[in-house]
Amino acid sequence: MVQTRTIQLVIFCLLIISMQVLVQLGASTNSGDYVVLESLKEEWENIPPSWDGSDPCNDPWEGIDCNNSRVISIKLSSINLKGELSGDIEGLSELQILDLSYNKGLTGSLPQSIGNLKSLSILILVGCGFSGLIPNTIGSLSQLEFLSLNLNNFIGPIPASVGNLSKLRWLDLADNKLSGPLPVSHGSTPGLDMLVHTKHFHLGRNQFSGEIPDQLFRSNMTLKHLLLEQNQLTGKIPPSLGLVQTLEVVRLDRNSLDGSIPSTLKNLTLMSELFLSNNKFTGPLPNLAGMNALYYLDMSNNTFSSADFPQWFLTLQSLTTLYLSLSRILFIS
Repeated sequence: MVQTRTIQLVIFCLLIISMQVLVQLGASTNSGDYVVLESLKEEWENIPPSWDGSDPCNDPWEGIDCNNSRVISIKLSSINLKGELSGDIEGLSELQILDLSYNKGLTGSLPQSIGNLKSLSILILVGCGFSGLIPNTIGSLSQLEFLSLNLNNFIGPIPASVGNLSKLRWLDLADNKLSGPLPVSHGSTPGLDMLVHTKHFHLGRNQFSGEIPDQLFRSNMTLKHLLLEQNQLTGKIPPSLGLVQTLEVVRLDRNSLDGSIPSTLKNLTLMSELFLSNNKFTGPLPNLAGMNALYYLDMSNNTFSSADFPQWFLTLQSLTTLYLSLSRILFIS
């Protein structure tokens, strides 16, 4: 009798579990999300063959991930998509990941409405054909941790609103046609200096101009990579750069920076790679003694002077690569 009741109880529990699974499996895709995906289908060419039917979550569409009937991820990299990113994308209110990278046929500008994707944490549009201004509304993506818009055709300034992205860990805007000064905060206007949790500033191979603001760097920053190579930056390296002691790679090469290298650079004892080549630096070779992690140093194509060959070179225990070629180094006797 006891055994029979035990078997009945087990069967009952299994039935309940099965019903819960069936309910979850039977939950159809949120109707609003489905409408948005249909809108994207209308805009794009070369969509995956599986993008058919009325239930992208349960009859899975390639590149679409869902949770509780809501679309939370679109990953469609390198499939030769063509078209534009519809402003209807804002309807995917639970979207956390949008990765459309390496689809050169995706063109046009980013819609202002992208700023309404309040759950978005990862936005990757590397190697597409997007152009125009980066919308200021991108600063409204309060959950964003990873922003990669490199290898496109964006123009204009970095929106100051990017400084509002307090959770951002990765900022990559390299290889575009961005211009203007590097934005820093003033008054109620945000700037890049507010991104104290960001590990990577990849801003090279653009057309940024003006001086590197002294205010850009703070001691509470956690920056590892500062990449500003091949822009049109002028003026001196700000001494405040030495405050960011987490830095490991700094690229300032191929600009029009001038003056002496600030002595505060030697505070960056975690630095492994330093690129200062192809600028207009003058004055003595910087004393980098104590930068024991430094293994790559390029100061070529500048005009430095020195009273003697600097002995501190010999103290850099990790240094394996040193470029001074075609630099005018004037040894004063």
